[in-house]
Amino acid sequence: MTISMYQASVPVFIRMLSNLKAILEKAAAHAHEKKIDESVFLNARLFPDMLAFTRQVQIATDFARGTGARLAGAEPPSVEDKEQTFAELTARIDRTVDYLRTLKPEQIDGAEGREIVRPIRGEPKKFTGLNYLLQYALPNFYFHTTTAYAILRHNGLVVGKGDFVGSFG
Repeated sequence: MTISMYQASVPVFIRMLSNLKAILEKAAAHAHEKKIDESVFLNARLFPDMLAFTRQVQIATDFARGTGARLAGAEPPSVEDKEQTFAELTARIDRTVDYLRTLKPEQIDGAEGREIVRPIRGEPKKFTGLNYLLQYALPNFYFHTTTAYAILRHNGLVVGKGDFVGSFG
């Protein structure tokens, strides 16, 4: 059995972003229940030299949207980074998932050899579609979703592995 480029990308992004959305909804309810200003969580970091929670979510959605588009041979839709509430971050996730659902397998399958050029540390880096997905996009996407989860967990949100990976069945 083989796995297609579409199966290895779009459904993975949709699932993980849906899980992240559910975590955001838990965080918003937690903040409300504990009377904690949302900005405490939105500006939280694991360490001073790391990006804040809001930026982690923005980058995760950027990777999902951008990877899907580039694998489909399209330009990713531009999204302004202006979210300041859990509701706005949730809406950003919804818009990203809505965009991903417009992508069809026939647009992405066969993109293994497509040349994708991305700037890395200011220099253009050439990838094949397969290497871009497996060695660059997915690791970055998972890094930022994991970091967002870890920031909330570190700040007292009661979530576990099941919230991150979601349910199976």
